Amino acid sequence: MSGKVYLVGAGPGDPELLTLRAARVLAEAEVVLYDRLVGEGVLRMVNPRALRIYVGKEVGQQETVQEEIFTLMLAYARAGRRVVRLKGGDPMVFGRGGEEWRFLAEQGVALEVVPGISSAIAAPSLAGIPLTLRGIAGGFAVVSGQGSGEQAPRLTHYAGAETLVVLMGVSRRRQIAAQLMALGRPPEEPVAFIERSTTPEERVVEATLAQVAQGEVQVEAPAVWVVGEVVRWRQRPFAWSTALKGGTLAHNQPSEVA
Repeated sequence: MSGKVYLVGAGPGDPELLTLRAARVLAEAEVVLYDRLVGEGVLRMVNPRALRIYVGKEVGQQETVQEEIFTLMLAYARAGRRVVRLKGGDPMVFGRGGEEWRFLAEQGVALEVVPGISSAIAAPSLAGIPLTLRGIAGGFAVVSGQGSGEQAPRLTHYAGAETLVVLMGVSRRRQIAAQLMALGRPPEEPVAFIERSTTPEERVVEATLAQVAQGEVQVEAPAVWVVGEVVRWRQRPFAWSTALKGGTLAHNQPSEVA
């Protein structure tokens, strides 16, 4: 008898931000393959009798580990198990969920996608930064900060977005900022990095695009990077949610360390 694979989004980190469907699937899972950015609080919601397998990817290991994930999902599903492929954020936003969906479909494996709240939206919102704001930003784009090899991603098609959200862009932030300015974004444009969103270690660092390009901004991954005039609105008194959870929501200068 064939099993089933669930591609589940774990959200930005706080287990209270899981969907009800995700919580139910985790409670009924028999095998869970989970990524590096899945928080311990979310893992505590997994069926205690389930087999938990860490499949987080490190730099340089992505393709090898992905092939192992394909093999594990297929083997356990064909053994009749309820398999959860658990990813941070949403499985279809830079989580290779589309590739895994296609692989499972080609193998004839039953599957279900359980969306999660993407950190691209949750992190700015909980830090008090609206991605859209009437009269300021009528839309936003979400891009990957990963390029080919040591190169920064090519952002030509996205540089004009009123609000730009960069995921996985901490290590290449100087290259990305320089590219955005070369493509026409002003050096004085405000930016914000939200480190470890929804956790007690959350920290928000605000700066300008020029300061990032000049290497003046100290940030640690994982962090969501927001570029645009909406960042200025974080100074308004509505950045409250994470403050209640013990995060650091002060207006940080680039050189400050929380």
